Amino acid sequence: MSMLDLDALRTEAAIEPDPVPTGEVKKETQIIAIYGKGGSGKSFALANLSYMMAQQGKRVLLIGCDPKSDTTSLLFGGKSTPSIIETSSAKKLAGEEIGIEDVCFQRDGVFAMELGGPEVGRGCGGRGIIHGFETLEKLGFHEWGFDYVLLDFLGDVVCGGFGLPIARDMCQKVIVVGSNDLQSLYVANNVCKAVEYFRKMGGNVGVAGMIINKDDGTGEAQAFANAVDIPVLTAIPANEDIRRKSANYQIIGTPGGEWGALFEELASNVASAPPRQPKPLDQDGLLGLFSPDDVGGSVQLVPATQADMRGGVFEAKPSLEVIYDEV
Repeated sequence: MSMLDLDALRTEAAIEPDPVPTGEVKKETQIIAIYGKGGSGKSFALANLSYMMAQQGKRVLLIGCDPKSDTTSLLFGGKSTPSIIETSSAKKLAGEEIGIEDVCFQRDGVFAMELGGPEVGRGCGGRGIIHGFETLEKLGFHEWGFDYVLLDFLGDVVCGGFGLPIARDMCQKVIVVGSNDLQSLYVANNVCKAVEYFRKMGGNVGVAGMIINKDDGTGEAQAFANAVDIPVLTAIPANEDIRRKSANYQIIGTPGGEWGALFEELASNVASAPPRQPKPLDQDGLLGLFSPDDVGGSVQLVPATQADMRGGVFEAKPSLEVIYDEV
């Protein structure tokens, strides 16, 4: 490569990406990817959010992109739906074409489907996500005309397929779900890092905000949101009634219900929140959100020696390296 080519590459690399758009999203369909640690309650939040949006007259498509396939189970009262991956494989073996009626189902105005994933040890979950989206495109994904498409992604899996919406600008904005615990905030921070990385690579996706789930009032998730400069879209309390109904696959995001106002607020904030460029934290910054006693932050790193590794005394042997005097 010539020096001129190298200089051109360096000049291009030094150019900062454009700032994340802060105005109202202009595309007809808002495609929003929601990320969270497994068990953080993102599928529960999304099932109720999508239900509330549909009750408000919006056309909503909910796509589960988590191999656990729990998104649609929560929406459909515990009933599992055939995933795109398993249905596509079965249809291919039978010499048939997959149809939208094979994989997409409705409840009270919400359209929902699962991409699915391979059985344990039998394939790559990320590759399954890519295959699922390829199938969606063949089925006419870009022609359906929904107001909102909500993508439920597992945030603590970092292989390529799970970062697809961010890496390929397949969504306009990302929402992270977390609680007042270090592990879920670690995942949320990783998602913010991914957004920052792909912004530097020329991407356009931003983070619209955070949903705090199982909020017990200790404040670490709110502190995290403040530190990375994203808004809190709503805080779902750590409440026994919510926990029990979630475990029993009951939808609580219904207009006029006990928790209806909470999800009405969430629906409004999700619709209007602009994508932002987050400021992810380093590991020490994350630990700093918690008291040292809560996370073991007072532990010191003590370097190991060769004697330690051998369980006794270690005597350094003379080097056999030949060193020549400089001429």
